[in-house]
Amino acid sequence: MVITVRCNRPYTYERSEQMDAFTTCLWFDTQGEEAAKFYTSIFPNSSVDKVTPYPGGTERAGQTMTVDFVLNGSKFVALNGGPEFRFNESISFQVPCQDQADVDHYWTALTEGGGEESMCGWLKDKFGVSWQVVPTQLEKMLSSLDSAQSERVTQALFQMRKIIIADLEAAAAPSR
Repeated sequence: MVITVRCNRPYTYERSEQMDAFTTCLWFDTQGEEAAKFYTSIFPNSSVDKVTPYPGGTERAGQTMTVDFVLNGSKFVALNGGPEFRFNESISFQVPCQDQADVDHYWTALTEGGGEESMCGWLKDKFGVSWQVVPTQLEKMLSSLDSAQSERVTQALFQMRKIIIADLEAAAAPSR
């Protein structure tokens, strides 16, 4: 079903009831294609789909302008827009991990080549993009109705950079 809205303006806006999935745009200086290849090498169900160069007659003619890519089924665009904007921790991507092998894999891959470790499962990759590498069990441990358990898990988490599931489970265990 298509809904048509007519305004007192000379255009018609049509909106489908079913919205397409969002596409995340990441602004790079010039490293968008390198970043897309790096990310798609790490995550399953990923691909670089299209590389678009800047058109002739521009300062960056022939250089990569945008890269359309998919990470684990989610659409992204890398835009090589120049040095005006930088990534910061106010935006991050969460990587849900089923077990310690997943945590270790993503942590190692995303910090490779100049990434920076932070606290509580957070890191920045070599491009400055922030990631949270988090085991799926963490939410259940932190939201336990046993407030003493949640507190112990929180305190253990605060001591970690890369999350170690066994240490969280030990903190969650009832005191003896």
